[in-house]
Formats: sequence, structure tokens, C-alpha cells
Amino acid sequence: MIKAIAIDDEPLALKVIENFCEKVDFITLQKTFNKLGEALKYVNKFPVDLLFLDINMPSINGIEFYKEIKQNTMVIFTTAYTEYAVEGFNLNAVDYILKPFTFERFLLAVNKANDFFNYQSQKESTSAQFIFVRADYSLLKINIANILYIEGLDDYLKIHIENQKTVVTRMTMKALLEKLPAKDFIRIHRSFIVPLSRIEGVRNKTISIAGIEIPIGASYEEIFFKSFKE
Repeated sequence: MIKAIAIDDEPLALKVIENFCEKVDFITLQKTFNKLGEALKYVNKFPVDLLFLDINMPSINGIEFYKEIKQNTMVIFTTAYTEYAVEGFNLNAVDYILKPFTFERFLLAVNKANDFFNYQSQKESTSAQFIFVRADYSLLKINIANILYIEGLDDYLKIHIENQKTVVTRMTMKALLEKLPAKDFIRIHRSFIVPLSRIEGVRNKTISIAGIEIPIGASYEEIFFKSFKE
């Protein structure tokens, strides 16, 4: 069960979140606050898993408030202003939803939080079946088995996925490799990571996956052929 609190200076907005949480069986909304100071005292004494946090608040905005929280708490930002989206994304928000939002949009956001919560709880004890990356101002869940290959582009990565839209995320090749099972994925070029099980053929210094030809970099050649033969 995800323990949550909601913070908003508008009582009606808090009531909406309260009503929506009552319809979701994996969230317990422990308290609501319309003052950031009281909310900060509460979370420092009683840590929670998730915040529903308005951004446009008096005296200090929700983004600055979230920066003050020490524990690793998930946050779903709620606001009527689109200009905060990028900064909210950079703070690793689970999602960013614009007011007024429907229950369907709320459910989409909390399902992301639930997936990530379960992932964090289970990743140490079970083999990974999916990863989370940040794209489109929220967390995206990607099934590892569906990844075709990963392509590096400056500060961004393109994750090519079978029968799905390519996901573009801002992270390094090294950081993504650390999320993936080491026995299943290998870096074959400074700009490419591939799943060994997806390789359809190897010719000279090129592999093919889903009809796409991907070069093998000279500095990765030895380790690739060793892993491929095994």
C-alpha cells in the first residue's frame, strides 16, 4: 500500500484528490495540507511514499518545497500552469498533471507511481523484467523483453522497442546499462547497446536486428564476439 499525502492551497483541489484516492485500492491518503510548513513537519516525522503536490503555492512553490524533502519520496505535481513541466521533470517527478484533471488522468498517474513503487520494492530480490526511464515529463515503464536496441545521440538515448513508438530519454549509455541485465545486453559501439537474444546475424563487423544493420566498434569487438559465442 502506498502511503500518500496531498498538498494544495485550494480546499476544492484537495477534496478532488481525496475523492479520487478513495477509488484506488493501492493508495492510502493519510492527510491533506493547505500549508507547506505543516506538511514539511509531517513528512519529516512520518515519512510517506508519495506526494500529490501543487506547484503554485503562496510564499514558496511546490518545486522548492520538494527540494527540501530529504527522503526519497515519489511526487506527482498538480498545477494549472504548463511552464513548470520541465523543472518538475528534472526533479524526477513520477508525473505532472494539469488541473482540472479527470479521474482517468489521475489513475494514469497513480498507476505509474504504483508500478515504480513495486519495482523499487522488488528489484533487489527478483530478476528485472522491466525498467523505468524518464520521458515526456514522466516515468515510462519499458518491458525489457521488447527492447530491440538502444541508440545514443549526444545527451539523449533512443530506445527502439518492438511494435511501439521509440522512446527518447535524457541519460547516459552507462546509466542505462546499469539498469539492464548484464547477461542479456551488451554495448557493441560507443552509440549502440543491443540485447544478445535479438541478434539475427553477424557479418564482418556488422550485426542485424529487425532488419537494421548496426556496426560493431573496434574497441568493443573482442568482448562482443566472446559474449556472442558463449
